[in-house]
Amino acid sequence: MIAAIRRLDPLAWLAVPATAYLAFAFALPLGLLLIKSVWTADGFTLASYVKFFSDPFSWRVLTNTLKIAFLITLVTLFLGYPVAFALALSRGWLQVMLLVAMILPLSIGAVVKAFSWQIVLRRDGVVNRFLEWIGLIDEPVRFLFTETGLVLGAANIFLPFMVLPIYSVVRLIDPRLSEAAATLGAGPVYGFLRITAILSLPGVVAGIAFVFSLSISMYVIPSLLIGDRYQLLATLTGRSFLFLRNETLGATVAVILLIIAIAVVMVSSYLSNRLRPAR
Repeated sequence: MIAAIRRLDPLAWLAVPATAYLAFAFALPLGLLLIKSVWTADGFTLASYVKFFSDPFSWRVLTNTLKIAFLITLVTLFLGYPVAFALALSRGWLQVMLLVAMILPLSIGAVVKAFSWQIVLRRDGVVNRFLEWIGLIDEPVRFLFTETGLVLGAANIFLPFMVLPIYSVVRLIDPRLSEAAATLGAGPVYGFLRITAILSLPGVVAGIAFVFSLSISMYVIPSLLIGDRYQLLATLTGRSFLFLRNETLGATVAVILLIIAIAVVMVSSYLSNRLRPAR
């Protein structure tokens, strides 16, 4: 053991403080959470997991979480993909303005942004007034405290996490590839679908992983935009710890949420490696 320590690169010791901090601040709480979910006064048991998956309410919460995360990811991809290309193709002050528009909202807390969407989506908000002005509706439509309002608000908040990964990949695509395809007779649409779109897939996968992981774990945004009657895994975790005083249930739901997030990261890593162009 001592000989193995002596053979270590001296530079490796520089990583010890950061590793110790990560172990204390992240690994230890997660380990305690996992133990809390499987350890009761009677010892080791998986009863909390059996009880969770045998309850129809739990399945409804799980379905709500995955459905909302999927819809948010879909909306952010639909909006973010062309924005990422506009960002990559623009130059000068326009590119700077677009980058600022994407990055500046990240400095504002999710609570502030969720409250601002409450103002936008309420009956006398901007959305209803605009729809009435163009004649699409005759009277205000309820957006706030609905799934539609939650998806719209959360998609806007998470949009930079879809745009920036795609932008970082698109800006590295050689524009001469499209020109070469055009000289060989490929039309703009065919060249885009067979070259540019395929080369941008690693950024798309990274953006989907970011947004989906953030969507399944959001807590404040659903509380403000849809209320406590619509339960998600993250809100159920907070409710179990803060109001129900059921730490075992809270730990169980949190571990299930963690497993889903880890699965998303592993699948996205696998797909990114598979889609990476061979050199």
